[in-house]
Amino acid sequence: MPRIPFTQLHQTLTAILDRHGFTPDRAKLSARLIAETSRDGVYSHGVLRFPRFLATIRNGSVDVHATPIRASALGALERWDGRRGPGNLNAHASMDRAITLARAHGIGCVALRNTNHWMRGGTYGWQAADAGMIGLCFTNTMPNLPAWGATEPSIGNNPLIFAVPRAAGHLVLDMAMSQFSYGALESHRRRNQQLPIPGGFSAQGHLTTDPAAIEASERPLPIGYWKGSGLAILLDAVAAITALGNATHQLPRDPFRETALSQVFIALNHAALAEENPDHPSPDQIANAIVESIHAAQPADEDNPIRYPGEQTLRIRDENLRLGIPVDENLWQQILTL
Repeated sequence: MPRIPFTQLHQTLTAILDRHGFTPDRAKLSARLIAETSRDGVYSHGVLRFPRFLATIRNGSVDVHATPIRASALGALERWDGRRGPGNLNAHASMDRAITLARAHGIGCVALRNTNHWMRGGTYGWQAADAGMIGLCFTNTMPNLPAWGATEPSIGNNPLIFAVPRAAGHLVLDMAMSQFSYGALESHRRRNQQLPIPGGFSAQGHLTTDPAAIEASERPLPIGYWKGSGLAILLDAVAAITALGNATHQLPRDPFRETALSQVFIALNHAALAEENPDHPSPDQIANAIVESIHAAQPADEDNPIRYPGEQTLRIRDENLRLGIPVDENLWQQILTL
């Protein structure tokens, strides 16, 4: 698989978005967010998803000219309308606004309606942590996950992100409510790889590690079984109610026309409070102690050291910046023809 230097990848994606009607600054930012996703090893939601992103632009689901507008505000809580603009740009602007509110109020919360797929949700957790904030964000999705006990999709896999800043490496958890996201299933299928553990049901109702069988049955396994199912339902409810936007059952089932989503972005200015308590351990000291305790635990497999959420991302990021970002050769040729 060829490795593409980050700068080349970014410039190539930027040029394509320029030709699809983005203003130069917006093309550059959207392309950077996509390239950084692949740089960090989340290949299923980076360059691999780029052709689908372009398809949603062409079919009118995404309006490249639309920018979010504020619909209402109450102190640290604001509601915005994404007007079906590019999902990663809407999400980046929303977390940026939540950070600004947190600097003024200690906490900032932006509920966003009428937006599009945000690509990698973890992007906005890293964004908050890079700004020195604790970040929390989540989104609903089209129905693509069966509620516990059901045989057909009726809830979303509704990604949830937590981020804690730390000088030696942020702690960032980015997870869907399915054991494996559809992007991860697709990535394993493309590589002809089985999942490491059962990730859903076959058409016959049997647990399986075959990603293609799970995609065909549309029965991925919720994390924690009924607990993941319940959490997905509540994330959907909180996002739709706070944003006054669509809930999962109101969203199109077609992944190429999945639009008008509801999302929530929260930033906590914990560092400002810490400054008022100088006799207590600093946030960084607390986070470091947590990481040290995790690393000190006895691993079940000596060849697989225990990692904190986000640690693997930093290792892959460094490797891909040095060696280039792996991109499927057929996909890269497809992108170059654009």
